[in-house]
Amino acid sequence: MACACIHVYPQGNIHQQSSSYEWPTDQAVVQKLHQWQDLKFGVLLHWGIYSVPGIVESWSICDENWITRDTTLTFQQYRDWYFGLADQFNPRQFNPQQWASVMQDAGMKYMIFTTKHHDGFCMFDSHETDFTIARHAFRDDSRSDVLRYVLDAFRQKQFMIGTYFSKPDWHSQYYWWDVYPNKGRNVNYSIKKYPWRWEQFCRFTYRQIEEILSRYGKVDILWLDGGWVCKENNQDIRMPEIARMARKHQPGLIMVDRTIRGPYENYQTPERSIPEEQLPYPWESCIPLSDDWGYVPHPNWKTVGRVINTLVEVVAKGGNLVLGVGPTPEGIIQDEAVERLHTIGKWLETNGKAIYGTIITPHYHEGNVWFTSSKDGRLYAIYVLQDGEKVPETLSWTVNLPSKSIRLVSNGKKLKWHVRNATVTVTLPKGMANQSFAMEIN
Repeated sequence: MACACIHVYPQGNIHQQSSSYEWPTDQAVVQKLHQWQDLKFGVLLHWGIYSVPGIVESWSICDENWITRDTTLTFQQYRDWYFGLADQFNPRQFNPQQWASVMQDAGMKYMIFTTKHHDGFCMFDSHETDFTIARHAFRDDSRSDVLRYVLDAFRQKQFMIGTYFSKPDWHSQYYWWDVYPNKGRNVNYSIKKYPWRWEQFCRFTYRQIEEILSRYGKVDILWLDGGWVCKENNQDIRMPEIARMARKHQPGLIMVDRTIRGPYENYQTPERSIPEEQLPYPWESCIPLSDDWGYVPHPNWKTVGRVINTLVEVVAKGGNLVLGVGPTPEGIIQDEAVERLHTIGKWLETNGKAIYGTIITPHYHEGNVWFTSSKDGRLYAIYVLQDGEKVPETLSWTVNLPSKSIRLVSNGKKLKWHVRNATVTVTLPKGMANQSFAMEIN
């Protein structure tokens, strides 16, 4: 069957940010959270059967009103085609070492890999279902248990390791039962009427998470998506039991039960957005490098400058940035992504002192200048150059004034400056590259 044409409005499935935060009581978790906060920049890798045609991950088999499909196919025909992509997903060029090298070159320090998205297709050899990459077109490859090779490649580059897992599973008969039609993203049968079936789903979910956390080495972050599966929405999967099991296998594990405020949302995850103000607790903006999380044939890439400026703003407000990158269906990172990530990494090589390991400062923003601080009190000012603009001859601001010197972080060069009327004016050297840059204030 040919691929059905679909159009997806990207804002339709964005997770909203929680309105409150609860610090974990486990000191091992708190310690790991502080280590994670120092890293600042990571990658979120979406890869699955949706990569074969290059369409939005999972959502095209949902019937919500922000998704439209080619009306020449019935919903069941489309779903059969979509799930059948498992028999075409055969990434013979699968190269997790390239992924890890590219992300290290970009200056990233942690990773999150999609072990299973909402469509239920597992990127690991799950014993709970046959709907896995290890039992379809890629099954005869020695690397068919993909998760093991991805995590090992990033561990070798000293990354902090995270695993994404979807709580809903639209392939599982325990969540979308074929006895009833689907309506939206939620479970499609009455849990009160069929508690035994929901119990099967809870056990299924528990066991799959345990597989990920017990068979694949050290994991630092469990990133749980699908916030509508929660007790508050009458879809209780018994998170306390999952958490106890998870931290038995992975002591100090950071759990990110997205949008479910409380003890299992150890950091918040505003999606495709940045909070308006600084936040006094751990958070991470998750934003894709293009308009899409996974691979698409003709992506609309963000510019290098836009990504750098986003990172600067996020860090100045106290957060981390995880950048979404989707490997191709063949199993490599696209050249266009590699080029952009390399350029971001070159910027961080010379300006990263103002990013990594920094903390917030009370006066953190004025005009096009953002401020961060080292833990020992050194202040940094980062000028963000907007796309299409040129570096100005002078800069001015009225907070975090210098007393001794201002230097470029990139090369230590002292800059000329003076203070008048409680305003510092900095004269920039001629010939500076047309890009954002960091300064150290003393």
